[in-house]
Amino acid sequence: MRMPLLAVLLLATSPLCAQVAPAPHDGPRAPFAGPPTRVLVLGSVHLAQEEGGPVTARETGRLLERLAAFGPQVITVEAMRGETCDLMRRHPAVYDEEGIAHYCPDTDAARAATGLDVPAAIASVEEQLAAWPQSPTAAQRRRLAATFLAAGDLTSALVQWLYLPEAERRAGDGLDAALVQALRKRAASSNENTVIGAALAVRLGLQRVHPVDDHTGDNLRIDDEDAYAAAIRGAWDRAPPECAATYAYLRELRQAPDLLPLYQHINRAAYQTVPMRCDFALALADTSPQRYGRQYVTGWDLRNLRMVANIGETFRERPGVRVLSIVGVSHKPWFDRLLGQLQGVEVVDAAQVLGD
Repeated sequence: MRMPLLAVLLLATSPLCAQVAPAPHDGPRAPFAGPPTRVLVLGSVHLAQEEGGPVTARETGRLLERLAAFGPQVITVEAMRGETCDLMRRHPAVYDEEGIAHYCPDTDAARAATGLDVPAAIASVEEQLAAWPQSPTAAQRRRLAATFLAAGDLTSALVQWLYLPEAERRAGDGLDAALVQALRKRAASSNENTVIGAALAVRLGLQRVHPVDDHTGDNLRIDDEDAYAAAIRGAWDRAPPECAATYAYLRELRQAPDLLPLYQHINRAAYQTVPMRCDFALALADTSPQRYGRQYVTGWDLRNLRMVANIGETFRERPGVRVLSIVGVSHKPWFDRLLGQLQGVEVVDAAQVLGD
């Protein structure tokens, strides 16, 4: 059967991170007019999945200050696009229903409240943003939040919700009681898309974030899921002892009252070269007859390629903007390398932005 790569690996409990060192751009280059498009890739642990309790504004305060100083005009997050989820749902023979449910939000409640299916909601979002006033009313924000929910873009819906004064965070204009409850639950989440992406968008006056995740490339055909999971888990079990120490140190940083040191640590160049030995190099050496490890790595590579293409779409018509891409830290070396191959793009050193 077909299953998204990471859905299968939930059986095996993936390590916290896995990386390779970014490679320099080695393709053809030519001078271009205007300033470069500057892209900052912020590697993140998945905050809601790690020990340490709910993330507070105090814990993210200094981190958000450094990111705000970079001044991103576009923010991307590791979440599935409504367009991609709609495509996957229309092809049940290609994409596994269980995997879709794991990564794609259920838009049925928003469709019932707004009358919009995903394609219609996406079109309505673009129409509303094209005519967005300088000082939108609370009703306009509620309507756009409901439309984002129907489009499958939960973080952008939260952005509109956070703009509202507390008294205006209520049902109406497309938001019913169920959708209000969903937004309140998401606002209380410690997910980095919420506490970094949405919070920073509101601080900077942005109206949305851009989901860029993609699980079409790692939609592996796995005939024996148990054997696959055993092969990958066996590869991880061969990790050198320092891997466990690395993960323990990250958990320690996650539990600190200030998250900036954690993000400084995992976004340094030196960190990018270490965890490769704890995951992908081990998987590539897997000797199972099916070469499950190589299937795993190929799915990972394709996922990164498609995610970076989605990031490129966010600035394609806006050359010269500043982009912040918030993504699981294991993606960062691939993102830095692939984004650096795009013409007119300058990959920003995250360590310089975050400081020492």
